[in-house]
Amino acid sequence: MTSPDLYEILGVEPTASADELKRAYRRLARQYHPDANPDDPGAEARFKDISQAYEILSDPERRANYDRFGADVGAGGNPFGAGSVQDIFDMFFGSMGHNPTRRGPQAGPDAEMGVEITLEEAAFGATKEITASLAQRCPTCTGTGAAPGTAATSCGECGGLGEVRRVRNSILGQMMTTSTCPRCGGFGTLIESPCPTCRGDGRTVAPVTMTIQIPAGVEDGSTMRLADRGPAGPRGGPPGRLFVHLRVAPDDRFVRDGDDLHHQAHLAFTQAALGTTVEVPTLRGTLSIEVPAGSAPGAVQRIRHEGVTHLHGRGRGDLYVHLMVDVPGELDEKSEALLRELAAHRGEPVAEPAGGLFRRRSKR
Repeated sequence: MTSPDLYEILGVEPTASADELKRAYRRLARQYHPDANPDDPGAEARFKDISQAYEILSDPERRANYDRFGADVGAGGNPFGAGSVQDIFDMFFGSMGHNPTRRGPQAGPDAEMGVEITLEEAAFGATKEITASLAQRCPTCTGTGAAPGTAATSCGECGGLGEVRRVRNSILGQMMTTSTCPRCGGFGTLIESPCPTCRGDGRTVAPVTMTIQIPAGVEDGSTMRLADRGPAGPRGGPPGRLFVHLRVAPDDRFVRDGDDLHHQAHLAFTQAALGTTVEVPTLRGTLSIEVPAGSAPGAVQRIRHEGVTHLHGRGRGDLYVHLMVDVPGELDEKSEALLRELAAHRGEPVAEPAGGLFRRRSKR
């Protein structure tokens, strides 16, 4: 099996300098670090590949061997390259002293809901009120999780940090590991007297009504991501995100194609033959269009800028009017006689009265 190219893993050219390698490594390590991607099972493997690539390429001797012989360059040495252990501490834990960051309350989870809108609202945008059942800060304890008159206390095991760190020795030297505090669950505080309403969670579920702004030009199936509008976090944590899935209700007047609209205008065959004026609907009312004499069934007229607003842009799509010529299934005697006279005048053979398209109505 062919080993992946280390330069490709770091996204640099084989001629990259040591500084370019370090910058690429720092950027990718931040992006794929497992702590930054808790929901991505592939992030840890990607992070290991990035670290291994930098381990080899940051060492001049091992890089020279790799350039000469490929991936089989042997093991040994500091896997993070000269000086890069300090880089990792600086990257994730701060600079001098490696002061850890207090975790505190966690953000709330994401939530999603569906909202139906009309074609006009999708085309021009709209302000809508929506209601969703979401976790909100408990009104009794205001989100602290502690019973009224009491307060949470700092966790003695993690010192209020919400995480514990341990240093262990390995063949690679001293390694620091970080994990969620098992006593406080990462909050950094302990609640001795939980709130009777939320039982220490700091949240209760209740209907929430909010106003959202639907942008002009959205399509059926579009999703709006509303930051800080989702469920509240436990014990005073910030709210998560709310994903609103938009469904555009069917409109029997139009068929939407991107930002263009299509409408079928029905005409009598005499109107198509002789020409007429017809009223067609638009999203803003009605318009009159001229149908030229001799218009064939299926002919299309284009009305500019009567379609849907371009999303995140200027202007609108167009409205296409498809002419549908309706042929009557039955005719009275006078209409049939006139049509037969017209057919004879034009030399067009037609069926006998007893059959064909037009049938004589029986006399009463």
